[in-house]
Amino acid sequence: MNPVAEIFSQGQEVVSGHIVDSNAAWLATELTEIGFRVTRHSAVGDRLEELVALMKEIAGRADCCICTGGLGPTCDDLTAEAVRVAAGTTLELDETALAQIESYFQQRQRSMPDINRKQAYLPGGARRIDNLTGTAPGFALRMERCLFVFLPGVPREMKAMYPQVRLLLQAEFALLAPRLVTLRSVGIGESGIQQLLDGFEVPAGIELGFRAAADEVQTKLLFPGDYDPLERHRIAQRLRELIGDCVFAVDGLDDGGGDLLATIDRDLRDRHLRVALLETASGGALAAKCQAYDWLEVAFVAKNDKQAARQLNVALENSEDPAVSVRQLAYGLSAYRADIELLQLFRADAGGFRLYNFLQTHEAVYHRQHFLFGAHFNQTQTAVLTLDLLRRYLQQCL
Repeated sequence: MNPVAEIFSQGQEVVSGHIVDSNAAWLATELTEIGFRVTRHSAVGDRLEELVALMKEIAGRADCCICTGGLGPTCDDLTAEAVRVAAGTTLELDETALAQIESYFQQRQRSMPDINRKQAYLPGGARRIDNLTGTAPGFALRMERCLFVFLPGVPREMKAMYPQVRLLLQAEFALLAPRLVTLRSVGIGESGIQQLLDGFEVPAGIELGFRAAADEVQTKLLFPGDYDPLERHRIAQRLRELIGDCVFAVDGLDDGGGDLLATIDRDLRDRHLRVALLETASGGALAAKCQAYDWLEVAFVAKNDKQAARQLNVALENSEDPAVSVRQLAYGLSAYRADIELLQLFRADAGGFRLYNFLQTHEAVYHRQHFLFGAHFNQTQTAVLTLDLLRRYLQQCL
């Protein structure tokens, strides 16, 4: 089983919410990628007794703990003193650390305040971790079963020191990096995916999770590093079948992954197709997403065209095939060299808006409609739904 790691953030500004603890999220990702099982994130303010108590707790339950913050020179920086008490050791002057701090000030043509000498005192038996971008050296030492690593709270300094930490951890632990497979979906929510997977029994040793973002929902499978590759592929493919055509890409199976635009870009380039766009409902968000790609031939962004919407409504109410009316609404896009024309219209409906997405080729017209709740629809969501029609056409119709 993968060794257990915890992340411990120190500082009153973190506990009070005055700053966002981005260090914990970044470190959790890094530790998971090299083979740790991260089980807890903890935060404590600048109180010695609380720092000592938490260190003693972690020492008995985790294999590794990365701690950030509290290594500065001021009176509220208590990490080294807390380690001294928790480990029952002493603080000793590290001459190399002191020289590095003095050099930091000399390079900036400044005199080092006496208070900064405090940062060169490390717990006895600790291994120094050099800080070449600031004045606070880190250090590592073992308490009971746990290897503690202490780093500055400044993200820039912490990240610059992490390569030293990674080498230390890889030398101390037998790590086997897990394999993450991510199924990326659009047009369905977390609850909808969970319902589709209700009959699926997750095999032992595999972690199943979900993450909802503004433009997609991710279904995550975390496999142990030594899991059979063929079985891993089979399980991921089974989930893809259960979720259905809402899945637009799968990351982590050594084939084409990426976000929605990356998937569309790959398919359009493979087929040498060009796209023209008329956008109304998403107010320019769709054109902004696509403008960096050379397959976009032309994009028109317009306000809600009431006359076009009325014509569209008549076509939808009086005909099962809106192709003729849609071609009339294409605003001359066919004059360009596009192979695919995307047309986006919407109308107010009871309680929200109804979005109409049309995709026109030389042979046919494809369309989908969505009901968007609320007086103010989400421009990002609307743009993504239009792109999803294009993605479905490329993956299913060609």
